[in-house]
Amino acid sequence: MTQKFMLLKKIAPFFLLFMLLKSSLSFGQIPLSEGVKVSVLTCGKGNELYSVYGHTALRIKDDANSLDVIYNYGMFDFRTENFYLKFIKGDLKYFVAAYNYNEFYYEYTTENRSIYEQELNLSQAQKQQLFDNLNATMFSEKKYYTYKFIDRNCTSKVMDEINQVAGEKCIVKTTHLDKTYREVLFDYQENLFYENLGINIMFGKKVDNACEKLFLPIELLESLKTAKLNNQKLSGEPKLILKENKSENKIPFWNNCYTFCAVFILIVISRKRWIYLSVLGIFGLFGLFLSLVGFYSYHEEVCYNYNTLLLNPLFLLLLYFYWRKKHKWFNYICFINLILLSVYTIIMINKPNLVMFLPMILTSAILLVYFYNWSRKKIKTV
Repeated sequence: MTQKFMLLKKIAPFFLLFMLLKSSLSFGQIPLSEGVKVSVLTCGKGNELYSVYGHTALRIKDDANSLDVIYNYGMFDFRTENFYLKFIKGDLKYFVAAYNYNEFYYEYTTENRSIYEQELNLSQAQKQQLFDNLNATMFSEKKYYTYKFIDRNCTSKVMDEINQVAGEKCIVKTTHLDKTYREVLFDYQENLFYENLGINIMFGKKVDNACEKLFLPIELLESLKTAKLNNQKLSGEPKLILKENKSENKIPFWNNCYTFCAVFILIVISRKRWIYLSVLGIFGLFGLFLSLVGFYSYHEEVCYNYNTLLLNPLFLLLLYFYWRKKHKWFNYICFINLILLSVYTIIMINKPNLVMFLPMILTSAILLVYFYNWSRKKIKTV
């Protein structure tokens, strides 16, 4: 009995793969019935960083052909060689996958995330063309695409597919036109303090531009409400087909600004020079990382990152001159960093993350003033 079970366990994945390939290959050969429904699914945000912005997918449901298929442009393979380096660099290949709607629904049930559905008012020929295009993509090089956080993602790819079969750019951005990308993203992460902090540290100048591109799932949902094709509404009203249980979405008690502020207050009041130097050293290492990523990565969002004025690689020179007892040079670097920190504070005046960054700004200023005065005394005694 055990041996039979082990054999079935080994064969099962190959059988399922065969059936999936067989069904996938047959998709493109199926003429859709008059009762086929094509819809956009918008999934609510989750508690994990990768899911905080929500998700978009396409659904094609044809009961006459026993089809209920999800096309998901948000897929990637963790087994990709040098996965993390490619992810950071921005040349990791994402791809579109097709699978049964029930699997999709179960996944979001387990993640406790909502799903909204908007049926598209396309002609029969347009529905067939969309179906054929998606299946042709599935078995061609077009299946893969290079992910870009703002310019090319699961939402923009779905929008492009719909606009293509519509024959015109019927879906256009209608929300957040008066905000920057950073301001829009900031609202999404307001309850996830440390995730919000990390993202705002990583993102540079580009996300401070006006939010002109439609790139978020909820933006597509809102834009579909007003989109028109041949003077008719492109989609119906969003229907809630899976409701999240908000009582289950609990944020860890420590994930807030109070713990963050407490850490820096303890650092300042410690009055320990080695702690001060350690903090500046950690800031310097972060700054060096941001600088290297800016040169290495194809992600435009992390380039020209003025946060290196706060998390400054020059802090590492302070450690070097302190260790070598070069007090004069140590004093110069302190002064330069104080000027750069002042410039950074001015840059941050109109940014939504200024208050969030204040503990780091104030701590850096206090530590630099302390070391500036300390080194001046050392110079006088020499």
